[in-house]
Amino acid sequence: MPVPHTDSASGNSMPATSSPTPQKTPARTQTSPLHAIALLFERQPGLASVLCLLLVCVLTFSLCAPSFLSVTNLLTILRQNAAAFISATAMTLVITTGGIDLSIGAVAAFSGITMAVLATFWHLPPAFALAGALLAGTVAGTANGLLITRVGMAPFIVTLATMSVFRGLSLLIAQGYSLPLPENAPLLEWPGRGWIGPVPVPALIMLACVAAGSITLHRTRFGRYITGIGSNQEGVRRTGVNVRRISLTVYALSGLAAALSGILMTGRLGSASSNIGVGFELDVIAAVVLGGTSLTGGYGTVIGSALGILTLACLKNGLILAHVSPFLTQIFTGLITIGAIWINMSLKGRDLFGIRKNGDDN
Repeated sequence: MPVPHTDSASGNSMPATSSPTPQKTPARTQTSPLHAIALLFERQPGLASVLCLLLVCVLTFSLCAPSFLSVTNLLTILRQNAAAFISATAMTLVITTGGIDLSIGAVAAFSGITMAVLATFWHLPPAFALAGALLAGTVAGTANGLLITRVGMAPFIVTLATMSVFRGLSLLIAQGYSLPLPENAPLLEWPGRGWIGPVPVPALIMLACVAAGSITLHRTRFGRYITGIGSNQEGVRRTGVNVRRISLTVYALSGLAAALSGILMTGRLGSASSNIGVGFELDVIAAVVLGGTSLTGGYGTVIGSALGILTLACLKNGLILAHVSPFLTQIFTGLITIGAIWINMSLKGRDLFGIRKNGDDN
């Protein structure tokens, strides 16, 4: 209780007011850059390791080849690898469900051949030829999804077989030749060669696809279903989710992305060839796994896949500018990819810096 005291001026007794006890405010913890890097390695080792590898490549090749960091060269890297970025985005969704799609390179070639045939031989307007190519890729991806979800075949076997089928269809239609695009249809080449101001159109399309894929996987219910199917398919099915429809949609999106990739590659070359995309699927899958997506499903990151594509693209481009033999380029790319993926697997789940032990990751 407050103790009364006497005012010396008036002689009246007044209750003394007790001053409020100041409350201690919790001190705000300052996160140092090294601590932030340690947190990134602990929580997302795949993303952190591929980012470090990318920085090492950029620093190394900027010293070995001064033209590596030029704006022209960087835009060339984005323009030449835009198709890989797009397919890697869709492949991230496929692998996150626990599946795989080996047919994207063949579907890209088949879609390009379809576009050339519709525009050159059927004389359809360019917009209809583009729509036909996208439809062809979507149908191809849907066929893969139906065989996997309805028939119950393994994704590896299905897409390996359809890779041969669509590559053979491309060879049969083109008879082994390249089909040039019509000269009076610049719209067909614009996705692969066009520019909007100083930025190439393929780079803008790539950025839009990567952003859409990242939002879909990490910010939507559909993306949560994709992750759940990869980690516990039966558990997701028991909650009332139509697992077959989700998986079918993912493979249809993969076919659509492959078709868009084929349109970009065909437009950049100015002709459709049945040899487009040979080995394309292997580079995409390697980049996706390099970026931290689990090959067994249950976890995926579109940003990590994009960084994986960018890392491999910078590696190949830098070795060429450094005048390294193209044969050694393939060897270095394979060895570095294996090493980076091995590091990802080694770091995953380990408390490297004692962060979990100290409870600082909350």
